[in-house]
Amino acid sequence: MSFRRRLKGKQPPDGWDLIEDTIEDFEAQMRDAVSEEHEGKRKNELTWRIHRIHWEKNRFIFDLMYKKKVMDRKLYDYLVREKIADQPLISKWRKPGYENLCSLLCIQKSSTNFGTTSICRVPIAQRSGQARLTPNVKTGCISCFSGDGIMGGPIWWNTNLSEKIITKVKEGKRKAEEAGIADGEEEDPE
Repeated sequence: MSFRRRLKGKQPPDGWDLIEDTIEDFEAQMRDAVSEEHEGKRKNELTWRIHRIHWEKNRFIFDLMYKKKVMDRKLYDYLVREKIADQPLISKWRKPGYENLCSLLCIQKSSTNFGTTSICRVPIAQRSGQARLTPNVKTGCISCFSGDGIMGGPIWWNTNLSEKIITKVKEGKRKAEEAGIADGEEEDPE
């Protein structure tokens, strides 16, 4: 359901008119992502763009509220109450180590085979060879670890890889070779 329809008849707080166009733009992008052609894509790839747009919209709200401190608390509460903003995700970003978290799905231990977090929460330099630049199957995020992010955000499947990211991958390979671990091998815990 469109947020326009949900908000009909409700008086928004002051400041809504300043962010309304941007929120409408995110909603239009979301509609396009949902109706996007799915031929030739894997089943999981269909939701990747949706996760990214959701992250960008909530990051916009987070930056206005907590980084720039220009959003009024009443407006923020209104956005949360009307389900325009994802309050659990935004509150997670305020905790150390989760500043670039791409989605709450990445830290839900019940959704993984071994009861751990997603691959995108592991630093790129510490990953095994075949998983270095592999995106998370559910969200399309390559890395949302706080030290790996670029420009205050995660590295997505369609992000152009910069020299910094490529250097981290090479550094991880070098460390693995020094430890005597070939690609695909796991380090002996003893």
